[in-house]
Amino acid sequence: MKNLSPAALVLGALLASAALPGCVASKKYDDLRARQASTEQAKTEAERQNRKAVAELQKASEELSRLRLQNRRLTDDSTETGRNLARTRQLYDQLTDSYDRLLKNSDRTLANKTTDYNKVAQDLARREAELGELDQSLKKSRADIDRLNQDLTAREAKLGELQKALAEKDRAVDALRNSVSNALRGYKGTELQVEMRNGKVYVSLSEQLLFKTGSTKVDPKGQEALRQLATLLQQQPDVNVVVEGHTDNVPFSRAVGSMTDNWDLSVLRATEIARLLTAGGVAPERVTASGRSQYVPVAPNTTAESKALNRRTEIILTPKLNELFKILDSNSAGK
Repeated sequence: MKNLSPAALVLGALLASAALPGCVASKKYDDLRARQASTEQAKTEAERQNRKAVAELQKASEELSRLRLQNRRLTDDSTETGRNLARTRQLYDQLTDSYDRLLKNSDRTLANKTTDYNKVAQDLARREAELGELDQSLKKSRADIDRLNQDLTAREAKLGELQKALAEKDRAVDALRNSVSNALRGYKGTELQVEMRNGKVYVSLSEQLLFKTGSTKVDPKGQEALRQLATLLQQQPDVNVVVEGHTDNVPFSRAVGSMTDNWDLSVLRATEIARLLTAGGVAPERVTASGRSQYVPVAPNTTAESKALNRRTEIILTPKLNELFKILDSNSAGK
């Protein structure tokens, strides 16, 4: 190197300075290619799974921070710079020989790189537009979720009201059962039973308490039980009363007055008990009488004992459910 002329030294310095920007441009190009690949990968992942878009954006930010840190480290790495400088000096002779060739190819290379840069810029612009659309879709999804949460909260509140109304109804039915049991506790279990089924209170009165065989007139002991029940029901104005007459499956051998079969017998007995309850003070509009004949037995009609169980009258007490119906109506209207 000491034998080189000053002009040669100046020329070498110019060549070295001309070559260094080319290396920097190549590195930026490689970085851009890497960023392009990362952006394409992020778009593909965003199209495949929209819900991961936010996580992928965070990941991209972390990757950018890592690249920036790496860039600062490379800038600060003087040892690596020194090695690059030594290699540059070693390649000086090669660069001198290839100088003319590089000059010829530089314009074409620059044109190609400019085209690549433009493609990268267009691709990045397209990716940014797609990310903008994804952001709008995410905002819309969040708004939909907020509306669903509000609707769920309202439904939960309605459900709470409904559960509260049902609990109050159950308490009312249980209290009614206890009241009826206490009012009629003087009767035998074979004569009268009080139980709660399907949210209603069932008072089952046997035929031996109420009627003689084939009769529709209530015996005095049965009349007393019905008077006690009517007295209780006067204090329960929000309770509806259904009287159901039931028979066994023994058919009529001959018509008795206006009765020709078990349908007539069950209806007339239910009607008679309904009259006694209303005569005892129960409002007639609260009472419904119906006959079920032999078709709703509680035991098989195979023995005298089971047939006796089927010959019964059931008084079904149902608390009015106005508040519960209001809640159900409001739920239906809100759908």
